[in-house]
Amino acid sequence: MSAPTLHTADATAGAGTADTVEHARDAVARESWAEAYALLHAQDLHPTRALTATDLSALADAAWWSGHVDESVAARLRAHSAYVAADDHRGAGLEAWWLHYEYAGLGRPAAASGWLHRARHHLEGLPDCPEQCFLAWTDAEEALAHGDPAGALAASDRMTRLAVGSGSPDLLALSRQAASSTLLAQGRRAEALSLLDDAICAATAGELSGMVTGWLYCLALTQCMEAADFPRAVEWTNAAMEWCAPPWAGRPPEGHGEGDDEPVPAALPSGENPFRGVCRAHRVDVLDLLGSWALAEAEARQACREVPADCLESAAAAYYAAGDVQRRQGRLDAATVSYAHAHELGRIPQPGLALLRLAQGRTDAAVAGLRLALACAGDSRHDLLGRARLLGATTEVALAVGDVPGAAEAADELDTLAGDVPLLRAIADTARGAVALAGAETGTAPGTPAHERALPLLRQALAGWLELRVPYEAAQVRMLLAAADRAVGDEEAARLELAAARTVFERLGAVPDARRAAALLSGGKRRRLPGGLTAREAEVLRLVAGGGTNKDIAQALVISEHTVSRHLNNIFAKLGVGSRAAATAYAYAHGLV
Repeated sequence: MSAPTLHTADATAGAGTADTVEHARDAVARESWAEAYALLHAQDLHPTRALTATDLSALADAAWWSGHVDESVAARLRAHSAYVAADDHRGAGLEAWWLHYEYAGLGRPAAASGWLHRARHHLEGLPDCPEQCFLAWTDAEEALAHGDPAGALAASDRMTRLAVGSGSPDLLALSRQAASSTLLAQGRRAEALSLLDDAICAATAGELSGMVTGWLYCLALTQCMEAADFPRAVEWTNAAMEWCAPPWAGRPPEGHGEGDDEPVPAALPSGENPFRGVCRAHRVDVLDLLGSWALAEAEARQACREVPADCLESAAAAYYAAGDVQRRQGRLDAATVSYAHAHELGRIPQPGLALLRLAQGRTDAAVAGLRLALACAGDSRHDLLGRARLLGATTEVALAVGDVPGAAEAADELDTLAGDVPLLRAIADTARGAVALAGAETGTAPGTPAHERALPLLRQALAGWLELRVPYEAAQVRMLLAAADRAVGDEEAARLELAAARTVFERLGAVPDARRAAALLSGGKRRRLPGGLTAREAEVLRLVAGGGTNKDIAQALVISEHTVSRHLNNIFAKLGVGSRAAATAYAYAHGLV
């Protein structure tokens, strides 16, 4: 990617080329990158029309925006050499820093390290200058990566001081983002998010260059989701996608407007915004939580086509989000493929893969996958939401295998992690309510019945999910509330919760959950079951009568196919029937469906 231009243009290479070069520089100023690339590239191919160092740097920018990444690096190498030849250490230092950044994105860490060393050689001995902001930014990120928040804060403070001195809106906005990231790592959430808001407001107001605007959106959306600030993630994702939307033609020429007499030359199409795929991948996460699953899956596919080669982690995130949608809709084979693609691109596909294994009845794989993912996860302060999701899934899987103490331990850690962050609090309250319903103590008076401990926690969780407008998780909590309501004998309340949950599941296309809700609703019609059937056997029989295969039933009830077969054998024996058709007829005759 390219950096904001900090130098003024050099003298033109000759009178015969002045008009072309000036047109190109005007296109660069307007960020009409395809136009600038066409003009500068043609100029550069002419054997007698050498470009200046600044024009070579502009060619590198234009080549990147136009999708010619290799040409961008080649032009920047030449720009660095030209600055060195002119003994311009500021210009050479900035180009060296950019080469460090571009090589890192291209997966060449040794080259990236070498160019960062060169950038320091050029810039560190100079008096304070704007170019040193980029070194300070790198220092802050490296300090955070090495667990040195004090060093990160010192570097971000230096970056802010240099940015203020430069008077550059670009550098000032970037310094605010760097400070925000540092403060978040220190747990100073309110200060951090306030600074981030300031930086993004500058982007949405059109005060910044396209490069810095794209940078800020990508960084801010990552920070919002990792910090579990869902409302900000929704707001800034919408703003980012509006900025990315075609046609993306950069800035209008200065001094031109509707009342001007002179016609404005039509800019060449600038093509796709290179940041669009990354921003779209962030949007998938937001759409997933909001319950727009069909759109989320379509956007995930589009994001994978759009992300540039140096942002494959965004494609991995999109594949993972698509897998989550497919899993909850009961499309387990498709989810397996999506999680595999995410893994191929470097992402550990958890907790989604563990929940997929649970749905398949492979509980040992689910438990092992989550244990490994939690062990590999870094400092929870870096990605609060990621760890919260792992702990929430750990609670669910532990309860499914009967490990109530393990579930309680995960829920307790979640409770500590959540604080007063609404999204995290909803996840924690859901987990604690489920654990309480299973009979574990959760801080209430000893001896209190499980359902009485669970109800206030689950109602609080439901209120949290509804306020956040996250429908699937709210419906899951309603299922737990229905179980607690039935335990206290409030059948009407239970049926209301189950009906509301089924409506949401059906709207989302969450087929296994919708079947489970329907089965539980039917089960509430009769308190005494015929034929000596247990409640679980009656659930299985209703799903058989509804045409479900053993695999369908296993997915709906989150049990293994082997367990389904065992239940069917018991049902056949108790009812004296020998086929699914006969069992179905019995179910209809005795009002079980």
